[in-house]
Amino acid sequence: MDTMTLWHLTGWEFAALALAALLVGFSKTAVSGANTISLAVFAAVLPARASTGVLLPLLIAGDVLAVLTYRRHAHWPTLWRLFPAVAAGVVVGTLFLMRADDGIVRTSIGVTLLLMAALTLWRRRTAERAAQPGAVTTRAGRVKARSYGVLGGFTTMVANAGGPVMSMYLLSAGFRKLGFLGTSAFFFLIVNVSKVPFSVGLGLIDGPSLLLDAALVLFVLPGALLGKWAVDRIDQRLFEQLVIAATVLGALHLLLR
Repeated sequence: MDTMTLWHLTGWEFAALALAALLVGFSKTAVSGANTISLAVFAAVLPARASTGVLLPLLIAGDVLAVLTYRRHAHWPTLWRLFPAVAAGVVVGTLFLMRADDGIVRTSIGVTLLLMAALTLWRRRTAERAAQPGAVTTRAGRVKARSYGVLGGFTTMVANAGGPVMSMYLLSAGFRKLGFLGTSAFFFLIVNVSKVPFSVGLGLIDGPSLLLDAALVLFVLPGALLGKWAVDRIDQRLFEQLVIAATVLGALHLLLR
């Protein structure tokens, strides 16, 4: 794999990756979608394709910490409806990665995220939000879950950018803060672990990338602890605004790179 080892990084480059790893932990226990900033930093310091392989084990470490923190708040009916569609999206994303160049990938994901953020804001202004996340039981809810599931699987495979997609889905389905975090924690732990064989097969994860991960994973834990401290001090409205803002910023970054 065309990557940089730990020994080839300058001090400033390693510091940037360490800060991005800390943000991974924070995003998993506080503002989901904020790790799009981490994605941007990794892609700036490392080769674009190689950066996804280095970032994936760090995301899994953050997912484990999030599950340990919010495991009691997961909404499993939503998860079971999402997983088959997500699996299809991961397969499509793998095939897409084999053929598409970085520019096409970034543009397609960036446009999609902006459209989803706009749709979520429009729905919030024109419809009454559900008190509980039970909308997935209706036919329209099932269609929406499958659509977001395929898109989430696709974006998480090609760029580790599934966070904003699922954030928009969970917000549009009416999830409150803790239910949002608990459901997304289990979702991404299972999905990211399932991506490992694909990433290894594509040459995105190898010995040098894992060595770099071993050094950076130490920064994920304090980020997760900081997120747990912060989430108790963020009200629901601000939480949702931060999630949407992180999604828009991540999309703009992909489009403007």
